[in-house]
Amino acid sequence: MSTDDRHIWLLVGLGAAVAVLLWKLFSIQILDSHYKEDASRNSMVYETIYPTRGIIYDRNGDILVGNKVAYDIVVTPREVTAFDTTALAQVLGVSKEFIEGKMEDFARRRRSIGYQSVTMMRMVPSETYMRFDEVKYKFPGFRGQVRGIRDYPVNAGGNLLGYVSEVNQRYIDRHNGEYQKGDYAGMTGIEAAREADLRGEKGYHIYLRNSKNQIEQSYNDGASDKEAIPGRDIMTTIDAALQQYGQELMKNKVGSIVAIEPSTGEILALVSSPGIDVEQLADIGKYYNEIAANPYKPMYNRAVSASYPPGSVFKLVNGLVGLEDGVLRPEMMYPCHQGYYFGAGHKLGCHAHRSPINMEESIMMSCNAYYCYVLKNILDQKQFDSVSEGLDHWREMVMSFGFGRKLGSDFPAELSGNIPTSKYYNRAYRGSWNSTTVISLSIGQGEILATPMHLANLCATIANRGYYYIPHIIKESEGVEIEPRFKEKQYTKVSQEHFPKVIRGMWRAVNAEPGAGGTARIAHLDGLDICGKTGTAQNPRGADNSVFICFAPMDNPKIAVAAYVENGGFGATYAAPMASLMVEKYLTGEISRKDLEKRMKESNLMSRVKRD
Repeated sequence: MSTDDRHIWLLVGLGAAVAVLLWKLFSIQILDSHYKEDASRNSMVYETIYPTRGIIYDRNGDILVGNKVAYDIVVTPREVTAFDTTALAQVLGVSKEFIEGKMEDFARRRRSIGYQSVTMMRMVPSETYMRFDEVKYKFPGFRGQVRGIRDYPVNAGGNLLGYVSEVNQRYIDRHNGEYQKGDYAGMTGIEAAREADLRGEKGYHIYLRNSKNQIEQSYNDGASDKEAIPGRDIMTTIDAALQQYGQELMKNKVGSIVAIEPSTGEILALVSSPGIDVEQLADIGKYYNEIAANPYKPMYNRAVSASYPPGSVFKLVNGLVGLEDGVLRPEMMYPCHQGYYFGAGHKLGCHAHRSPINMEESIMMSCNAYYCYVLKNILDQKQFDSVSEGLDHWREMVMSFGFGRKLGSDFPAELSGNIPTSKYYNRAYRGSWNSTTVISLSIGQGEILATPMHLANLCATIANRGYYYIPHIIKESEGVEIEPRFKEKQYTKVSQEHFPKVIRGMWRAVNAEPGAGGTARIAHLDGLDICGKTGTAQNPRGADNSVFICFAPMDNPKIAVAAYVENGGFGATYAAPMASLMVEKYLTGEISRKDLEKRMKESNLMSRVKRD
């Protein structure tokens, strides 16, 4: 090849290389926006758009929790330039020292804050926000932020509804990056239980920042912005009017009322007293320390998280187990001489009533001695090689009613309670014990513990003649499904044929003629056919606890209620009247026993309750 030819090919190669390079540059700069976006991204500012949180409705479509607008003042410290501190303080209605203190704090945290925005003032009045909005251009780095906060048209109780609060680092870590600083989430109650539905999905606006770190314009004319997706509305099983009425009855008392619809397991009311007032929920941070310091623990949801001895209402369970085992028949008579005597001078006491009595009468009169005989006969059956084996059989039967374990409700913080095992007693008594050693289990005392939810579920189980639906608080509605397990019948190990025998005794406890010995006569109301059982649970910290469960009507029951009042005394003193008023309110919509209602609402038992 000649020198001229080599020169020509060199020019051709060089030209081709230049052409490729020019095409690459054209492609990068003109056709492909990827690198341009990467460069722009360094100057992008993302402003979060918080979604509207889903609305919470009651079973009738009334709003329990809605939304309203709140105004915050936000600052991005790295964008702040010299400004008139006095002027900003006047606009925001605060002191100059307040502004200076905040800015000093942000300066100390400059490294951790970086280019993030932080909230300087929360929930400022709308007038203040509007005044600031007119002059914000004078204060680079400061801006207003509009967000939704919860609104409560009905006082359905803070413990039931729960509160929404800004997430902390522990919450962020626990949820694997789903949340970041500045986000809000449901922390308790329904708000926490249905957080995934209620929270929605955040959006954002994108702005460009100039070389002076000042926001200059919207990026890509807003085309790259993302709209927030509102949270999903949910319907609860709660009856708002009944819930509010239960709270009125429990005012100035410590305890709980739980109401369930037996045919579905839907929770109609879940009252814990004392509780958090809904007015405190929207700005829980402001009241948190005050609430946390309250010795009556208003944040503690006693309906699902307090374990109590169930007392005499538990006799119904022992009676049903005895019927199933064949060691008890309704016509069996047992004596009671103001108690059950056993061992060397030991006695489990009882109140005065006629003797001997049969099973129906034992329920109507709430006889302790009768159920001592029943439990002893269950544990000492000849088929068992030892009392340990008998007790473990009894425990298995009892747990089929939902006791001794979490029921599996969709409401958070549920406790399991306790049904003791033979292993426990073998350790406690070094293997030397018998049926009379644990005789207090016959009347729901000893080591038995249950929540008010357990007791309401027991009542619903008896109302259904042997089965229950797992109690739940979310009602299936458009776009919101409930788990299949909430629709499945949970059968006890007691045959359905035995339940009517117990129910007749519960009916007589409420509806027997005056003077006949019915312990729950105060719960009677013509036409409602209430069936109930009183309980008086021993309390080592003062007066006995007042307990009552009931359902109505006797046939095709619509509501089952458990009331538990700490230091309330006999079951008929407080728990029975309040539970029966709840039944009347739900079934009739009004109250005919005004004097009884007035007495319950005005009673104050707080001074009886001993706190650590």
